[in-house]
Amino acid sequence: MNLAVFSAKPYDREYLTLANSSLHTNPTTTTTTKPTTPHPPHTLTFHDFALSPETAPLARGADAVCVFVNDVLSTPVLETLHAGGTRAIFLRCAGYNNVDLAAAERLGIAVANVPAYAPEAVAEFAAALLQTLNRRTHRAYNRVREGNFALDYGLMGRTLRGKTVGVVGTGRIGVAFARIMGLGFGCRVLAYDPFPAEGFAELGEYVALERLLGESDYVSLHCPLTEETRHIIRGETLGMMKKGAMLINTSRGGLVSTESVIAALKSKHLGGLALDVYEAEGALFYQDHSAEIIQDDELMRLMTFPNVVVCGHQAFFTEEALTEIAECTMRNLDDFYNRVPCKNALVKEGHVLARRESLPVRI
Repeated sequence: MNLAVFSAKPYDREYLTLANSSLHTNPTTTTTTKPTTPHPPHTLTFHDFALSPETAPLARGADAVCVFVNDVLSTPVLETLHAGGTRAIFLRCAGYNNVDLAAAERLGIAVANVPAYAPEAVAEFAAALLQTLNRRTHRAYNRVREGNFALDYGLMGRTLRGKTVGVVGTGRIGVAFARIMGLGFGCRVLAYDPFPAEGFAELGEYVALERLLGESDYVSLHCPLTEETRHIIRGETLGMMKKGAMLINTSRGGLVSTESVIAALKSKHLGGLALDVYEAEGALFYQDHSAEIIQDDELMRLMTFPNVVVCGHQAFFTEEALTEIAECTMRNLDDFYNRVPCKNALVKEGHVLARRESLPVRI
């Protein structure tokens, strides 16, 4: 099959090419555990630019496309892909908020994702961001480089043991984060999720979102972006948070209203903010803009706060995660090629199969 890979970085080329080669050297087993006949590796065409209405025509002739978090798969894009012969979309990520699944269903385009890839990678990064904020290591690093070894003026932190950590969303990543904070750091863990996870009971307690926000010293977001969860952190919910609490988001940028967190930081109600994702990241992240003037005023305002840490959507970025993403993507492609059921299908044979992962209660 011909697979067009969009938003391809050097590491995508490396890991997808390796997975494509290694999975087809010998007889393979698909995600359904049904043995398949060996076949030559698929043909991969890499594009370093994102999929968008302007670039979609370049996929003409591709049987399938492979996309990432900031690629656009709106109705017009899907119609262009379909007209060009594309019949499958493979996301090399878990989230699918950027895909119009209803349009894919109507057009008969199969869609599959990578639902779990080393969830510990993202959970560990969230814990690292929390401790960076909590112990001010980002400020200490810059001071020492300038020869300033003084401990006063903004380096005082707090001991995590005994503090309350709120986890919004208890999928695989949320549970892994809760395990780190509860069993590792000795924190009290509260969680909010209308769909309780098996095994969480030994880690913490499920509570209403209002109570979680009101009692937590640290709040970490680990839920998908849906219409119900968009701006789940906004003026109203920020007002429910304990004064001085810190917020960490390694999930999707649209969960947080940037305007609202700026106001909460200015009023000193929010004690700190760590973002690995940003609601307007599509035009900025995964590119080098160091020689440019960035036009995003809200992001630039965030960067002026000493108690804000912003990273470029790198929580997933480990060798183990990239390996699993590439291999799972190629297994999904093989399932489509061999016409066998794919357990990671979101849309197949004209039916939306997206797993219910939303947090439907919006307060």
